[in-house]
Amino acid sequence: MMIRSVITSCSFFVSTILFLLSISDLLVKIHGLGFGINYGQIANNLPLPSQVAVLIKSLNVSRIKLYDADPNVLVAFSETNVEFVIGLGNEYLENMTNPSKAQTWIQQHVQPYFSQTKITCITVGNEVFNSNDTQLMLNLLPAMQTVHDALVNLGLDQQVTVTTAHSFNILSNSYPPSSGVFREDLAQYIQPLLDFHAQINSPFLINAYPFFTYKDNPNMVPLNYVLFQPNQGTVDPNTNLQYDNMLYAQIDAVYAAIKQMGHDDIQVRISETGWPSNGDPDEVGATPQNAELYNGNLLKRIEQKQGTPAKPSVPIDIYVFALFNEDLKPGPASERNYGLYYPNGTPVYNIGLKGYLPQMPMAAKSNVSRNMMEL
Repeated sequence: MMIRSVITSCSFFVSTILFLLSISDLLVKIHGLGFGINYGQIANNLPLPSQVAVLIKSLNVSRIKLYDADPNVLVAFSETNVEFVIGLGNEYLENMTNPSKAQTWIQQHVQPYFSQTKITCITVGNEVFNSNDTQLMLNLLPAMQTVHDALVNLGLDQQVTVTTAHSFNILSNSYPPSSGVFREDLAQYIQPLLDFHAQINSPFLINAYPFFTYKDNPNMVPLNYVLFQPNQGTVDPNTNLQYDNMLYAQIDAVYAAIKQMGHDDIQVRISETGWPSNGDPDEVGATPQNAELYNGNLLKRIEQKQGTPAKPSVPIDIYVFALFNEDLKPGPASERNYGLYYPNGTPVYNIGLKGYLPQMPMAAKSNVSRNMMEL
C-alpha cells in the first residue's frame, strides 16, 4: 500500500513537473521571441522611458534600436540586459569626420552608460543614400571610420560595432532576388562601404517594407505574398529557389547585390520592417487586419529561426518598426501608424504577446497600478 502511495505521489510529482515545463515552454514561445524593436520618439504623448522599460521587460524583448542616444532611455534601461543600437543622426555626420569630435561624442553619449546599459552598436546616419545631398553621402564612410577609430582608442570596439541603415531603394533591381544589384550612381559610395563592413565585421542594415511595394502596385502584387499568408509564391529562375513571401526575397536581393560587389562575408540585417494600421485613402492595404497579419506572421517565423531561401542556415535578424504610434512624424498618415502600441499602452491589434505598461513612473509610486494588455 505504501509502495503504491509512493508511486502515485511520484507520478503526480512528475506530471506536475511536466505541466510546469510545458507552461514554461509556452511562455518562452510566446514571450521569448528573438526580435528587436524600434523605439522612435517623434511624438508628444509617449510614456516615460521608465514606464517603457517595464513594458519591454514584460514582453521579454531583448533588443532595442534608437534613432539617437537619449540619456533618459539609456538610464531607464540600466541593469535590464536589453541590448541597444543607438543612433547618430544625419546632422552629425560632418562633425563625426573629425576624430576629436567623434571621440568626445562617445565619451559623452556611450561611456557614461556603458557599464550599466548594453550598448552594442552605433548607426552612423540613416538612409543617407536616400537623400540628394552629395556631401552627406561623401561624409558617411569617413564618419563611420572615425567613430570606429574612436571606439578603438577608447577600448570599446570589441563591444560596440559601427554601421548605418539604408533604404531598400538603394537597389536598382531586386527581382529575381539572385539578380539584385545596387544603383549604379551609388556604386562609388557602396563599394568602399562594403569593404569597411568586411574589415570590421559589422552588419549591413536595410529598411525593408513590402507594404510600399504592395501600396504602389496592389493589382500586381498578391496581398498574401506580402503578408506571409499561404500563397503559390514565386520561383527565382536563376536559382530555382522558391519564395513564399516578399521580405525574404528582398533580403536575398540585398545579399546578391553585395555579392555582385565581391563580398560574401557580410551579414544582412533588417533594421526596420513593419506594416501600418492606418493610412491615407490612397495608401492601399494600411489596415489593422493587415498589420496584425504581417507582424504576427513575421514573429512566428522569427520564433522558428528561419533563414531565407538563399541563406537557410542564417536566421533572419529583424528589428520591427515600431513600438509606438508617433503622432508628430511628417508625411502620409501611415507614418504615424506603424506602432504595436498606442502611446497610452493599449495594443493596436492582437499578435499574441503579453505586456503591461505602468500608469505612473515607477519612482513616483511604489504600488503602481498596472494596465494588463494582450498584444
